[in-house]
Amino acid sequence: MKHINSYQELKLSTAGNKKVYLLLYKNGSEISDCALKNIEKASAKTSGALFLRSDVSQVKDIHGKFNISSVPSLLSFENGVMTNVIKGCNDESFYDYYFNDHAQPASGSEKPKQKRVIVYSTPSCSWCSKLKNYFREKNITFRDVDVSKDQRKMDELVRKSGQTGVPQTEIGSEIIVGFDKSRINKLLNLN
Repeated sequence: MKHINSYQELKLSTAGNKKVYLLLYKNGSEISDCALKNIEKASAKTSGALFLRSDVSQVKDIHGKFNISSVPSLLSFENGVMTNVIKGCNDESFYDYYFNDHAQPASGSEKPKQKRVIVYSTPSCSWCSKLKNYFREKNITFRDVDVSKDQRKMDELVRKSGQTGVPQTEIGSEIIVGFDKSRINKLLNLN
C-alpha cells in the first residue's frame, strides 16, 4: 500500500485508475493497526486496483474533504469518484470479499451473491469462535463485531434481537441467537 501525503496526491492517484481504495488511519491506534494489517493482506491477493493509505495524524487535508470523522475508514473510489466508506476493522476475509466483489466474473460463471453476514461476538466466547470457524470452513464472508469493545454496537444488537448473549449472527435482515447451524445453513443455502 502506497502512503500518500495530501489530497492533491489522492486526486492524481484516483484520476488514472479505475478502482482505488484509500485507508485513512491513525498510526499506533489498535483498531487502525488491525484494519491496516487485514487490508494489506487482502490487497496482496487482489489485482486491478490501487491501494493507498494516509495517516490522519500527519495528513490533515483528506478526511475533511470527504466528511470522515472517525478512523479507520476505508474509502472506495471508482473512476475518480468516491463510492463507499467502510469504517472500523474487519477481518481479512471481509476485505477479500469486498475487494473482489467488484470484479466482473466471466459470462456464465456468476455465482449468486452471498447475503450480508455480521457476527456479533466477544473474544472470550467459545461458541463465537466455533461459529466463525464454521463460516471460514464454508468460505462464508462475514464481518466480526466485538461487542465487548463497542457499547454502541452492543446497544444496536439488543435493539435488533432483544438479547445480550453472543454469538448472534445477522444474515440479511434476520438475527440468529446462538450457533443454530441448521437455520444458518438454510439462510445461506449451505449443505
